[in-house]
Amino acid sequence: MKYMLMMQFSQAAAEFPAIGTWKPEEVERHIAFMGEVNAALTEAGEWVSGEGLADPAELKIVRAGADGAPVVTEGPFPETKEFLAGYWIVDVESPERAIELAARISTAPGPGGRPLNMPIEVRQIMDAPAPDAW
Repeated sequence: MKYMLMMQFSQAAAEFPAIGTWKPEEVERHIAFMGEVNAALTEAGEWVSGEGLADPAELKIVRAGADGAPVVTEGPFPETKEFLAGYWIVDVESPERAIELAARISTAPGPGGRPLNMPIEVRQIMDAPAPDAW
């Protein structure tokens, strides 16, 4: 069973300052924790992929225009309070294991080494229907 574990960040609900204000050693500890999680997932055979995402200030919204050409809107928007900070795709034996992994990731250290307890959204990745089902 494949799941996507998405690390959501909410400026409205965060009980810690933005990562850009952390001390360098706090950022290093946070990144090292993520590396340890990724290594453990790889060793367990559960790792499929995962990435941290760039700051939302770099995001672009793209839609097709009337002629099919891209129409690009720069972001973020002032009302944006939540954004996806990173994700993992894991291949696990059960939904319970995906939830267990999400809880572990949620404990990533933040300022002062305290766990961030950031919400991790857990969503199953659906398989494509069999070609004969079309």
